[in-house]
Amino acid sequence: MKILITGAAGAIGSHLAERFLSLGHEVVGIDAMKPYYDPEIKKINAKDVESAGGKIHYLDLATDDFTHLLSGVDIIFHMAAQPGISATTPFSTYLDDNIVATHRLLEAAKKVPTLKAFIHASTSSVYGARATGDETTEPKPTSYYGVTKLAAEQLAMSYYRELGLPVIVLRFFSVYGPRERPEKLYHKLIKSIYEGTTIPLHEGSEHHIRSYTFVRDIIDGCVLIVENLDKSIGEIYNLGTDKTMTTKEGIKIIENIMGKSANFVRMPRRPGDQIETGANISKLRKLGYDPKVRLEEGLKEQVGWYGNKLHNRKIK
Repeated sequence: MKILITGAAGAIGSHLAERFLSLGHEVVGIDAMKPYYDPEIKKINAKDVESAGGKIHYLDLATDDFTHLLSGVDIIFHMAAQPGISATTPFSTYLDDNIVATHRLLEAAKKVPTLKAFIHASTSSVYGARATGDETTEPKPTSYYGVTKLAAEQLAMSYYRELGLPVIVLRFFSVYGPRERPEKLYHKLIKSIYEGTTIPLHEGSEHHIRSYTFVRDIIDGCVLIVENLDKSIGEIYNLGTDKTMTTKEGIKIIENIMGKSANFVRMPRRPGDQIETGANISKLRKLGYDPKVRLEEGLKEQVGWYGNKLHNRKIK
């Protein structure tokens, strides 16, 4: 099949591209390479994807013409977004990258006669401060990110309801692992320990509960969906692990792996942050989903990746 992946140089998109390439599919990627985090990291990811046989086109879904790339496409994985919670990222950026970009991609996708599925990557942040229910739980987002991602997934589902576009929504939970976005905790923690620098820790965050999900388990779930399109069109799935751990426990695992304690600087509570995530994956388990990677195993891989790929480079 021909598979288009947006955000293909990102943390999850690049792994997804490599997996489908390894399975013998043709993969076309799009990535805007925006300066939300150091583009040098994305260049490293992109090089790995292209070494595996993929091709990434550097285009902005919100402004550029990308329609020529959709010719003959069977599957679209819409992974690109403005992620995370940031006090310095304006609402307009979330609006452009999460809603406008999604609308333009949907408008283009509805004209692709070969399209079998439009798989939209969403987030547990749509549930709000506590993301522990199943897919029927009322969304109560508490951040610009959560609000705009909820709007984007419902926009996509409206194309399914009204036009019959074959949309599937996947809500990812606390993804970590090699290539993790550099503003996320584990990346920052590993970097600070390697470099002997301080790391900010927001008040109360060490007690947050997370269903930290290794990126390989996320990719397994994405592949499973493609293998079960006949059962999945028009559906929303939680995609994560139902095993939970506190942030403090995760920090201790990394400190043990690296043999050194982190040097934290206390910061005020971060507005909009989630207090608890615990992926209810009973719906996806019915298709055979079974996340396997323990946090200790996954973090060991992430520490190794950072040491091999980024340590001693001029990465922000």
